[in-house]
Amino acid sequence: MSQSLLIALLAGLGGMLGWGFADFFAKKTIDSIGDVASLAWAGVFGTIGFLIVAGVELARGNTLTFPHDLATWAILSFFGVLQAAVYLFVYRAFSKGQVSLLNPVFASFSGIVSLVSILFLGEMVGPLKLLILAILFIGVMLLNIDVTALRSARIMFVQIPGFTEIVIATALAAIWTIGWDIFVNGKDWLPATSIMFFAMTVTAFVAAMIGRTPLAVGSKRLWIFLALVGLSETLAFAAISIGYSMTSLTSIVALVSGGFSLPTVILARIYLHEKTTSIQSLGIGTIILGVLLLPLV
Repeated sequence: MSQSLLIALLAGLGGMLGWGFADFFAKKTIDSIGDVASLAWAGVFGTIGFLIVAGVELARGNTLTFPHDLATWAILSFFGVLQAAVYLFVYRAFSKGQVSLLNPVFASFSGIVSLVSILFLGEMVGPLKLLILAILFIGVMLLNIDVTALRSARIMFVQIPGFTEIVIATALAAIWTIGWDIFVNGKDWLPATSIMFFAMTVTAFVAAMIGRTPLAVGSKRLWIFLALVGLSETLAFAAISIGYSMTSLTSIVALVSGGFSLPTVILARIYLHEKTTSIQSLGIGTIILGVLLLPLV
C-alpha cells in the first residue's frame, strides 16, 4: 500500500470516527438545548481543540504557516460560514421531517464528491479502485436507508417535510468538500482548518443571535457532552484536512469519512440499546469490506 493511500485511508477513518462520535454525543445535547446552541458551544470546544493541537505542534518546534493576505482569510471565513450553513440546513430538515427518510439524501454527498473528483478533477482510478469505491458508496447508502420508512411513505419525495432543506444541505456539503479539497491541497492544513472552524463557530453564534435562540446550558453533564462533540469535530475536520492536503485521493477520503453513521449506529446499539436493522448491518459489513479492500488498490 502506498503512503498516499495509507494517509487517505487513515484520514477517511478519522473523519468517520470524529463525525460518528460527534453525532452520538450530540443526541444528548440537541434534545436539551437545541441544535443551534449545540453547534455553537461545541464549536467553542472544537476551536479549543485546534488551539491545543497548534500549541503541541509549536512546542515540538514545527512552524505553522498562517495566511498573510486578507483574501485568504476571507476565503477561509467563507468556508466556515458555508460549513455552518450545511449544519443549520441539516438540523432544520431533521426538525421538520423524518430523519430515516432524509438521512440517505444527505449521505449521498460523499458519492457526489467522488464522482466530481473522478470525472472533472482528474483523480486517477483503475477498475479495481472504482469497484471498491462503489462498494463503499453502497455501504454508506445501506447504512442510512430505512426500508420500513420508505415503504410507509406514500407521498412523493418532494412533498416530504424537510426535503428541500436536506437537498440544499447535500449540495452545500458537496460544494464545501470539493472546494476545501482544492483549496487546502499542498497547504499547511492546521492553520487553515483552525481559521475555518473558528469562522464556523462564530457563524453559529451569529445565527443564534439573529434567531434569538437561547444559549444557556446549565447542566454540568451537558457541558461534558458539548466538549465531547466539539473535540470529536476537531478530530474529523483535522483528519479530512490532512487527507485533502497531503494526497490527491479525494474519493477515498470523502467516501470513507462519509460512513460516519457507522460508529454512531454501533455506539447507539452498545450504550443506548437501539436495535440495528438487517439493512444497517449489511451496510456496516459492506463499508468494512470496502475499507479492507482498499489496501489492495
